[in-house]
Amino acid sequence: MELTTDVTDTYSNQTDRNQSSEACSRDSALKTTVFPLLYTILFILGMSLNGLAAWVFLRIPSKSHFIIYLKNIVVADIIMTLTFPFKILSDANLATVGVRVFVCRVSSVLFYLTMYISILFFGLISIDRCRKTMWPFVGTNARRLFHRKLLSAFIWTSLFALALPNVILTSRRNTSDRFKCSDLKTDLGLKWHELVNHVCQVIFWGNLVTVIICYTLISKELYKSYARTRAQHEARQGANVPHRQLNKSSIQVNVFLVLAVFFVCFVPFHFARVPYTISQTRGRMFNCQQKLFFFQLKESTLWLSSLNSVLDPLIYFFLCKSFRTSLFNTLRLSPGRCGELGTDSTSTPLGNTQT
Repeated sequence: MELTTDVTDTYSNQTDRNQSSEACSRDSALKTTVFPLLYTILFILGMSLNGLAAWVFLRIPSKSHFIIYLKNIVVADIIMTLTFPFKILSDANLATVGVRVFVCRVSSVLFYLTMYISILFFGLISIDRCRKTMWPFVGTNARRLFHRKLLSAFIWTSLFALALPNVILTSRRNTSDRFKCSDLKTDLGLKWHELVNHVCQVIFWGNLVTVIICYTLISKELYKSYARTRAQHEARQGANVPHRQLNKSSIQVNVFLVLAVFFVCFVPFHFARVPYTISQTRGRMFNCQQKLFFFQLKESTLWLSSLNSVLDPLIYFFLCKSFRTSLFNTLRLSPGRCGELGTDSTSTPLGNTQT
């Protein structure tokens, strides 16, 4: 009787552990079904929109800092979008072992590489928008454009050099079909991966501070300009014209589009990444359910970061008049009211971008 009880208890404990393991498994419907579907939608939209954007930008000369930065973001977005099919197959458990190894060694590295390249160029765009708002009549020249091209090349080269060891040092053979990317890294690879994570955190937080400062200054300048224009208009006519109010409102919304995309796409992931990293490196502080929650939170906010590849074309359309004009000319469409959109159509502090 006691032996039967012991066997029953042992079986019961094993069953509880199995149920607990299943409850904590990352292979939930969210990971294997929902996210693959969402990434499939992003892949289709991203390739369509960014392919069109690249086609249009090939017809636009790099005549301003802004256009140079936008062209770099287009390239980064296309590369990022090309990594989505591999993540889709891996998350849906449809990938072979070779494809999963490729995801760990190459695809994931490219995804994060292009994410932080986009973040850096968002910071540069914010600085450029701030400069154009505060000093609208300061133009550019061939020398400055050449320096911006050199800066762009330096950013790509530096981040590629930083990411390359993550590819090279992910060289261990998988001993089973069930493995994590960290299992494929050498000891030096794990240390380098940790170093790269710290550098990426510096890149993000540094650019977040830059974006906040720039758009705080832009907000102040916009308010001053609007107040001056309002006072001058009231002095001349004694009343506001709704059409002009609409134009100013549209200009202000367009200027802050970069800020909105940055905060929607990149801020949630980096705030979620902190507790997720802690749950992975200090596992004893968290139970299985908590680790699973932080993993799902990280994956959800990572999808928002991927959404950047679809939202960026909105920036090209609404902020870059040259892009918008070239797009309508290429498609042989009439711009209509869209010709009035953008922050590069005037020479006032509210919106001179000279693109």
